[in-house]
Amino acid sequence: MLLAVGVLAVLILTPARLTRFIPPPLLALILGTVAVQSFALDVPLIGTIPTGLPTITIPDIALTEVPFIVRYALVLAFLGSIDSLLTSIVVDSMTRSHHDSNRELFGQGLGNIASGIFGGLPSAGATMRTLVNVRAGGNSRLSGVIHSIVLFTIVLGFTQAVSLIPFSVLAGILVKVGIDIIDWQYLKRIRHEPRAEVVIMLSTLLLTVLVDLITAVAAGFVMASVLFVAKMADSQVKNARFSFGADQIEDLSNEEQEILEEYNGQIVLFHVEGPLSFGSARDVARLLHSDIDKDVLVIDLRHVPFIDSSASAAIDEVIQRLNHDGDTVLLFGAREPVAKMLAQTGVLGRLGKDNLVTRRIDALRKARSIIEANEDESV
Repeated sequence: MLLAVGVLAVLILTPARLTRFIPPPLLALILGTVAVQSFALDVPLIGTIPTGLPTITIPDIALTEVPFIVRYALVLAFLGSIDSLLTSIVVDSMTRSHHDSNRELFGQGLGNIASGIFGGLPSAGATMRTLVNVRAGGNSRLSGVIHSIVLFTIVLGFTQAVSLIPFSVLAGILVKVGIDIIDWQYLKRIRHEPRAEVVIMLSTLLLTVLVDLITAVAAGFVMASVLFVAKMADSQVKNARFSFGADQIEDLSNEEQEILEEYNGQIVLFHVEGPLSFGSARDVARLLHSDIDKDVLVIDLRHVPFIDSSASAAIDEVIQRLNHDGDTVLLFGAREPVAKMLAQTGVLGRLGKDNLVTRRIDALRKARSIIEANEDESV
């Protein structure tokens, strides 16, 4: 315990002038190992390390074992990917760089394939040793290459020296690295952060400590996804703009204005701006149902860039209700992706080709003709 504390003190108190010549972790490692050997302290050591080059091992896999192997291979791949990407994000924040996730995972996959061929265990980017590398001044791919060469050299002929390193020295180094990983700035402002995000962070932290990393990341991912979807839905409702009639729509031509004023209440023009998804579907249905006493409903979708199946279902519900009451729905201005979704969900089929118009003035003229025809039939 005292040795680990001493190593921690060396890491913290090493002068900046000295760190330019020797990394603090390496200095602490040397001093701690020398102190143990010099004073013959009875502390646990790393001990014997296998030496020599590994041999190529071709696995003998029975077909009955394939499902078992695939299942655990996927778990290891998922865990390794998460570990590497989390490490990359931490390093990005420290070095102000941007990693290429595809490149990182592709290289990791090739390395693990080669490791498996020689009987090695799967590995991934580890936050602890990566941060030690960065703190020691490594800021390029060359540092990773040097790391591999040093390990290769140790395995070939320096295992005896490495076996003398005390575990307590490594513990002190890891404690210092763990302290450096903590985002102290975030902790200082945690009281002012959104409560939902703080809950996600604390839940992920507790699951990591009490369960495992995979469970923690999966739970955090699900919670963050639900929070994101909820925020997007609220944003769509706030940013979407719904307008009814001549009083609320500004760019009407004189003829369009006259038609709406002449048939006020009989022709209702419904103008929508912004994307429509499940978050705004309930508002669409509510607004259209609030003015259900009409003869013709004209829906303007020119400024809707996107619509999902929920919002499409809301429009379909309105069409069904109005058709049941003997009223008509005209739709115009749907962009290609919007029209495609409306077609896939059956809205355009229920609407009919005759009620799908290109321009607003044509829709209003058609609405006027429908009302006049209905009045002539009633006479």
